[in-house]
Amino acid sequence: MKKTRKQKLKYLFRRVTYPWINRKYKDTVFRLLFNNDKKALLELYNAINHSSYTDPEALVVNTLDNAIFMGMHNDLSFIIDTHLNIYEHQSTNCPNMPLRCLFYVSKLYAQIVDENKIYSCKVKHIPEPHFVVFYNGVEQLPEVMTYKLSDMYDSDNTAPDLELTVKVLNINRGMNPELMSSCAKISGYSIFVAKIREYNTELPIEDAVPAAIDYCIENNILKDFFVKQRKAITMFSLYEYDYKSHLKSEHDDGFEEGQAQGIAIGEERGIAIGEERGIAIGEERGELKKLASIATNMQNNGYSLDQVSDITGVAIADIQKALDSVKNTPTQK
Repeated sequence: MKKTRKQKLKYLFRRVTYPWINRKYKDTVFRLLFNNDKKALLELYNAINHSSYTDPEALVVNTLDNAIFMGMHNDLSFIIDTHLNIYEHQSTNCPNMPLRCLFYVSKLYAQIVDENKIYSCKVKHIPEPHFVVFYNGVEQLPEVMTYKLSDMYDSDNTAPDLELTVKVLNINRGMNPELMSSCAKISGYSIFVAKIREYNTELPIEDAVPAAIDYCIENNILKDFFVKQRKAITMFSLYEYDYKSHLKSEHDDGFEEGQAQGIAIGEERGIAIGEERGIAIGEERGELKKLASIATNMQNNGYSLDQVSDITGVAIADIQKALDSVKNTPTQK
């Protein structure tokens, strides 16, 4: 039987190693919901596209190795029919998403098409890309909006040669009711996040997350998921909710330190160098300190270092490095 082009896509997909990958990527609750569940992912796809696909095995999941590319990670990526779908979860408004998606889809195409064959006179068929961001931050955004790569260009060209659009769907509670009614996991996730924020107004985040999980279990909201993945969800949620505010604080400290160095050097170039160093220092400090905080909390609750590594997905050596860095950091007076 002759294979169709759609069937061939499954065999064209290959793995490519990139030396600049950061493999310290921490998983997220959103990704945990869909990553190993093709049926749920297909339900989400149908809900977004108003389609009616029924065979989960029609999906070819091709998310790139739990990795961060050039400072970005992709939550979910898969091919269905002749379409390449890239889904990203964001809790902040990020107008740079088109450029990030351009970087990412280029890597995916490199996996699908052999580089040596693009010089052939024969057309190499590729799946059409579609980009969707699921937003659930606290900043007020409309139910649906679009980012465009052309909005990032310095020029005012209204018909650029290269365009890339990213659809942004607001999945905060009360938004996009049609999507919520069509996809139980998105609806449940929206409720879970809303309950964390509600409880966090009166409870510390360490208590608000377990309380939100209990609420979902007691009210039969993705009950099996929350029961089975409780430990992982707790740790991922604490990391997601604490890390950003913590990193901002450390980023600001590092920025000030770097800026001072730049001023000491003098001139605009020196200041720019100082700021850049400060940003790098702040980001590294923030990541190490937050990882150390999570590891310490887990160890205080009876988890071994091996268990901390399994749950967070971070190598033991990296966890120990974070713990040591905090011990060796002088206390500010």
